[in-house]
Amino acid sequence: MKILTLKSSVLVAAVLAVGFSGCAPKKSCNTTVAKVAKKEVVKPVVQKVVQVPKVIVKERSTLYPPNAQPGHCYARVLTPAKFKTVTEKVLVKEASEKLVTIPAKYGYKTQKVLVKEPSEKIVVIPATYKTVTEKVLVSPASERVVTVPAKYKTVTEKVLVSPATTTWKKGNRARNGACSTGDCDRVPGSTGEVMCLVNKPAQYRTITKKVLVSPATTKTIPVPAQYKTVTKRVVDRPATTKTIPVPAQYKTVRVKTIVQPASTKSIPVPAQYRTVTKKVQVGDPVLTWKEVRCKSVRY
Repeated sequence: MKILTLKSSVLVAAVLAVGFSGCAPKKSCNTTVAKVAKKEVVKPVVQKVVQVPKVIVKERSTLYPPNAQPGHCYARVLTPAKFKTVTEKVLVKEASEKLVTIPAKYGYKTQKVLVKEPSEKIVVIPATYKTVTEKVLVSPASERVVTVPAKYKTVTEKVLVSPATTTWKKGNRARNGACSTGDCDRVPGSTGEVMCLVNKPAQYRTITKKVLVSPATTKTIPVPAQYKTVTKRVVDRPATTKTIPVPAQYKTVRVKTIVQPASTKSIPVPAQYRTVTKKVQVGDPVLTWKEVRCKSVRY
């Protein structure tokens, strides 16, 4: 896209005119071109970026000036194109649609949330014990040989120590005629000694002695079994396990929920226009022959 000016178009046309000019002197031609360029100065009009068509120059004359007179000079002069100023509404931005996001609307509600799933718990039931009393064999039944000692008895016995004898003893005459020791009368004229024959009785002694009643023997005595009463703790019921179901655990929580989901809304955006003033070509540039002053050309 290029920004073009009318000045550039005029200058191009002037150069073309000079090129086709029939003027003889070179200096005069240059002067004519300079005059034309100076005369056709147009202020540039800044337009919007538009596509400018190629300049079409129309020729209203032949290769040589018509009705030319000798001694005169002619030049092809570019008559610039004709323009008019018009006001136009230019589309700056096309109509479109604008998508507006409508945010979601949220609310809160109370919800029961599963915290722990249901399961099973194995519980150990301990063994139970009881106290029992029982007779325990300490010594089995047997026999015992017992010695029965000899039996004795104590007896009292009179034992002769010395037998009965007679002996002479000094004594007195007894009144009854018997003579006993100590009571015999003295015979007058005697020496005074009286001898008596005395019976000496037998002497005995009492002794105690043990007499065997029965000799020593042996006998077998049965020995009964011996028991002992023992109190002990025994298992009444062995340990077992029991499966107990554990229910699920829930927790009441405040949950944020979508009341209305997010959406989009299409809003039409109108087209935007701008009023632009521009020059529009209403006539094409034309090359015509015009008489110009110049030096005479001689052959």
